[in-house]
Amino acid sequence: MRILLLGGTTEASQMARVLADAGMDAVFSYAGRTGSPAPQPLPVRIGGFGGAEGLAAYLRTARITHVIDATHPFAARMSHNAVRACKAVGIPLLAFERAPWLPARGDCWHAVPDMAGAVAALPAAPARVFLAIGRQSVAAFAACPQHDYLLRLVDPPGTALPLPRANVVIARGPFTREGDLALMRAHGITHVVAKNAGGVGARAKLDAARMLGVPVIMIDRPPIPPRPVARDTGEVMAWLEGSVPRHRACLGV
Repeated sequence: MRILLLGGTTEASQMARVLADAGMDAVFSYAGRTGSPAPQPLPVRIGGFGGAEGLAAYLRTARITHVIDATHPFAARMSHNAVRACKAVGIPLLAFERAPWLPARGDCWHAVPDMAGAVAALPAAPARVFLAIGRQSVAAFAACPQHDYLLRLVDPPGTALPLPRANVVIARGPFTREGDLALMRAHGITHVVAKNAGGVGARAKLDAARMLGVPVIMIDRPPIPPRPVARDTGEVMAWLEGSVPRHRACLGV
């Protein structure tokens, strides 16, 4: 057995430790978008594969027998490519994916299907927006230059941001409710824009928004082709060991 672990999330790092502790032959793959990725206890490759065809070629060359997709829930292209490549090569694929967030009592969420919907949901009047979406999708909000934006990024932006009124905080999660309360108060945040990534490490901003009465524009997860899904490392190990865990079909919701 030789495993390819598609990573970049907290869950991927958890899975890497479990695989390493079990002495399993596995490779950890980073997309390469973060300048200082967290160290891993497995051999690491960094960079893209060249689409589904390139990934399929790598699976054959590296003699991969199992693929675990533990990429971010919004890394839709990579997940689509993984489904196609594994089908082409004829090897099993399992998604290790965190459950999506659900609104709690007191939350003021406005669900939108995509980034364009999030831009359209912002008010026309100037607002102070915590843009908690990462670096890749910031350009969409250039259509609303009247707002003051707060961005929290893992790495400093390598080029000028396309937003005329933006402040950047460099920080790596997990974050705390108290820390995000202080951050949002200090910047006078009136709106939060977030991707429904799920998990614990980035939920603090939602708890802080609830406490402050700040509305959240929540971007739905992109659709992913159906594939078996595990929610914890135990389910993944059961799958690798050949048992039949209670998988849930991921429909991208």
